[in-house]
Amino acid sequence: MSAPLVSVRGLRRTYGRGRTRVHALRDAEFDVAPGELVAVVGRSGSGKTTLLNVVGGLDRPDDGTVTVAGTEVTGLDDDGLARLRRDVVAYVFQTFGLIPVLSAAENVGVPLRLRGLPTAERERRVALLLRLVGLEEHAGQRPAELSGGQQQRVAIARALAGSPRLLLADEPTGQLDSETGLAVMALLRALVESEGVTAIVATHDPVLIALADRALHIEDGRLVGP
Repeated sequence: MSAPLVSVRGLRRTYGRGRTRVHALRDAEFDVAPGELVAVVGRSGSGKTTLLNVVGGLDRPDDGTVTVAGTEVTGLDDDGLARLRRDVVAYVFQTFGLIPVLSAAENVGVPLRLRGLPTAERERRVALLLRLVGLEEHAGQRPAELSGGQQQRVAIARALAGSPRLLLADEPTGQLDSETGLAVMALLRALVESEGVTAIVATHDPVLIALADRALHIEDGRLVGP
C-alpha cells in the first residue's frame, strides 16, 4: 500500500479562554490515501472548517501534527506555508472567492501568473480546465455574469490550475441549490479521477457523501464513528 498523502495525529485547536473557550478540534486523527475523495460531515460549528484550515496550513493547532505529501505542515514557517499553498494544496470555498473585475479565464489563470508560467502554456492550461468544468464558452465572462454554479466551477478550475496534490473544499455547495450542488460534487468526483488529485470536502449535508470514497464524521471537534 502507498503511504498516506495526508496524515493527521493528535490534532487539537482551542479558541478563547475560560467559560468562552471553544474546543474546535479534540485529538483528531486520520489518514487520507492518494487519489481519495473524503467527505468531512458535521453540523455548522462542529469543527469542519477548523480541520481543513489546519490541514492546509491556514491555521496552526495547539497540539498535534499534520503531514501532507511528506511535509510536516505544523512545523513549517511562514515561507514554507506559502510554498505549500502555492505548490501542494489548493482551496475551494463556498463564497467562490473570484476576482470580480477578471474574466473566468483570467481568474483561472491567476495561480499560473503567480508562478510565472509562459503565456502560451498558461492559456493552454486555462483552456483545458475550463473545458473540464464545462465552461469553455464562458471564458470571457466576469463572475457577475455567471450563475452561482458556474462561479463555483470557475473556482474549482482555478484551484486545479497549479496541479495541486491536495484539494480542500469547504462547503463548496453551501450557496447552491440542491441540484446544482450535486452537479458540483459530481464534477469534483470526476476531477479527482481525471486530474489525479486527492480531495477533502467539508459538508453539512450527508446526502452529498454518496459521491465520496468515505466520510469522516465530526461532532464538537471530535471525529466519531460513521
